[in-house]
Amino acid sequence: MEKDRIILGIESSCDDTGAAIMKNGKILANVIADQKVHAKYGGVVPELASRAHQKNIVPTVQIALEEAGVKKEELSAIAYTKGPGLMGSLLVGTSFAKSMAMSLGIPSIGVDHMRGHIFSHFIDQDPPPAFPFLSLVVSGGHTQLVMVRGPHDMELIGKTLDDAAGEAFDKTAKMLGLPYPGGPIIDRKARSGTARFSFNKPRIEGLDMSFSGLKTSILYFLRDEKEKDPGFIEQHMDDICASVQSVITEILMEKLEKAIRIHRPQEIALAGGVAANSQIREAFEKMGKTMDIKTHIPPFKYCTDNAAMIAMVGDIDLGHGRVSSLDTVPITSQSIG
Repeated sequence: MEKDRIILGIESSCDDTGAAIMKNGKILANVIADQKVHAKYGGVVPELASRAHQKNIVPTVQIALEEAGVKKEELSAIAYTKGPGLMGSLLVGTSFAKSMAMSLGIPSIGVDHMRGHIFSHFIDQDPPPAFPFLSLVVSGGHTQLVMVRGPHDMELIGKTLDDAAGEAFDKTAKMLGLPYPGGPIIDRKARSGTARFSFNKPRIEGLDMSFSGLKTSILYFLRDEKEKDPGFIEQHMDDICASVQSVITEILMEKLEKAIRIHRPQEIALAGGVAANSQIREAFEKMGKTMDIKTHIPPFKYCTDNAAMIAMVGDIDLGHGRVSSLDTVPITSQSIG
C-alpha cells in the first residue's frame, strides 16, 4: 500500500502567518494568523511583521496539525515560501520550516510565492487549468502575465515596471483617507459609485504595465479638486473609487487581451490577492466569453496570501522529486521563468 503524502505548507512572505496541511492532494487545514498592528500605520511595517511571525508561527502550525488530525511525525515534507517578500518575514518562515524538517528527517521545499498563486488553481478544482495556460497574477507587490506550459515550465511575458496594481489600490485608498488595507474598501465603495472621473493611463509598449503614473495622476486630480472644494473627496467618495477601480481594470484587461492575441492560449487563469476584486473578476470572465477562452478564478480564500497554495506547490515538487537543500536562502525578489 502506497504511503500517504502529507505536506505542511508555511507562508510568511508579508504580514500573514499561514500554515496548511495537504494529504494526497487534498487540503485538510488552512490556517491564517493576520496582523492587525499594521492598520494604524497605513501599511505593513517590516520589523513589526517579522516579530509577529515569530510569535504566531508555532501556534499556527500546531492549530493546522490539530485541525487536520495529523501528527508531525506523519509529515512527508515541509514546503515554505522562500520569496519574494519581506526579508525579515521570510527568514522566520524559512528558518522554522528547515529546522522542523531537519528534526523530523524529512525534506524541505522552498516555494516561489508567485508560483504558489498560480497553482492555487489546482487546489480543490475539478478540472484545474490545462497546460498550457496564460495566468494574470495581480497582487499587492506584483502584477505579472505568465505563460504556464507545465509545473516547472513558466515564462514571464509581462510585468509591472514600477508599482503593482494592488499597491495602486492601497496608495489611492491612503490618499482618500481610507484605512489599510484599502483595496477591498475601494471595491465596496465602487459598487455604489459611477466611473465618471478620468485619469491618465500609461502608454507602455508590449505586455509590460505601469501604475506609478496613474497613482500620480490620481494624486494631482485630488489635489486640484480639493483646492476648489475642500469637501470634494467626502462628497464624491464612491464615484472616485469607481473611477479608480475602472481604470486599473482597463489597464489589466488591455494587456491581457494583447497577450491572448499574441500567445493564443486555450485557457486563462486569474490569481493573486487582487483577484478578489469584484470588477476585475467580472471583466476577466467577460474577456473569456468575448474571446471564447475558458477562464479560471480561484475561490476567495485562495486569492490572498495563504499556505494552502504553498503546500500545493510542495506536493507537486515532491511528486517530481524536487526538494531544496538546507542552504537555500530567502530572496526578496525573483522572476518566474
